[in-house]
Amino acid sequence: MEGMTRGELAKQTGVSMATIRYYEDSGILPPPARIANGYRVYSEDYVVKIRFIKDAQSLGYPLKQIKEILHDLNQGIGKYSLESGEEILKERVRDKIQEIDERIATLRSIQTLLSSLLEMPKEEIHDYLQSFQNREQV
Repeated sequence: MEGMTRGELAKQTGVSMATIRYYEDSGILPPPARIANGYRVYSEDYVVKIRFIKDAQSLGYPLKQIKEILHDLNQGIGKYSLESGEEILKERVRDKIQEIDERIATLRSIQTLLSSLLEMPKEEIHDYLQSFQNREQV
């Protein structure tokens, strides 16, 4: 038997067999080859793909985007060349950098607002807090 079992793949990659099964069922990983007895057999490519998935997750990519990236890379490299795969990957990285920049700008805005609340005069804070108290209407 050439290749490895799901258990061996799990050990090599540090993910559980259930996670590998989930990746297959959700289409993130392609179905593995099967041998005559029906067992799944995984090639070394699966180790690389799972490491890519783990690395992408650590960079903040959700599984849906990782699935799309892997699909695009597979299509780009399969149809064209490694250079097109490289361009696809770089485009996705540029998109992620832009997304991170937007999140940083939003967080800085929130930080500025919160900082201004800390500098608010005591009287204004008290007036603000009093607006939360239940008052009986006359």
